Amino acid sequence: MKPINRIVPAVLTEDPAALVSMLKLAAEFTDWVQIDVMDGRFVPSLSVTARDIGTSGMNTEWEAHLMVCNPERYLNEFHSAGAKRIVVHYEAVKNMAAEVIIKIKSMDMQAGLAINPETRISELEPNLVKQLDSVLFLSVHPGFYGAKFIPEVLGKISLFRRSYPETSIGIDGGIKSSNVTEVSRCGVNEICVGSAVFSQPDPAASFHELTRLAKLGWEENKASFGIQEPDD
Repeated sequence: MKPINRIVPAVLTEDPAALVSMLKLAAEFTDWVQIDVMDGRFVPSLSVTARDIGTSGMNTEWEAHLMVCNPERYLNEFHSAGAKRIVVHYEAVKNMAAEVIIKIKSMDMQAGLAINPETRISELEPNLVKQLDSVLFLSVHPGFYGAKFIPEVLGKISLFRRSYPETSIGIDGGIKSSNVTEVSRCGVNEICVGSAVFSQPDPAASFHELTRLAKLGWEENKASFGIQEPDD
C-alpha cells in the first residue's frame, strides 16, 4: 500500500468563475485536488465541464471524479484538459469496468473506481481491483456539498483494506473535523473534503487542521494494516 495519508480538497460547482476562484485558493495550500463532474443524470446536479477546467488556469495536479452516465465518452476531453487521474463509478460502468480502466491507463492517466454506499465490495472482482490505482468509497449519496455522512461505510473500508492491503483507498463525502480521525483509522489514504474546507471562514486553516486530525488516526492504526513509512 502506498504510505500516503492526505486531505484532498474536493471542488464541486457548476459556475466556471467559482471554479477558478476555488482552484486558485486551493493552490495556496495543496498540490492535488479532486474536481467533481456531474451530468444531471447519474446524480441530479450539474457541474463544470472539462472545457471549464482546461481553461481555468489551474496550477495544481488534479483528478476528475466522474459522476456521470457513460463515463467512457468523457475520457478524451478530460485527458486533454490535463487530468492526472480519472475516477469512474462502478455503478456507471458495471460489466465494462475492466475495459474502461484499461482505456484510462492506456491514455497515461491513473485509473480509479468509485463505489456508492449501497454497493457491496463483493461485487468488485479481485482481478479488477488489481488493475486500479485507487478505490474511492462514497460515504454520502453523491451529488451535493454538505450531504450526511454514512458511518456504515467505514466498516466496508476496513474489510476492503484487509482484503486488499496494497490498494490505495479514498473516501469522499461528509468528512469534517469531528469524524476525520475516525475515518483515518480505517487505513484510508486519501480523504476528499469539500464543504469542510471551502465553506469555512479560513479554508487554508481548515485544511491544515483536517490534515493534523487525519494524521492522528493514521498513526494510531497504521501498524494494524501493515503500513510502514519509508525512511527519509
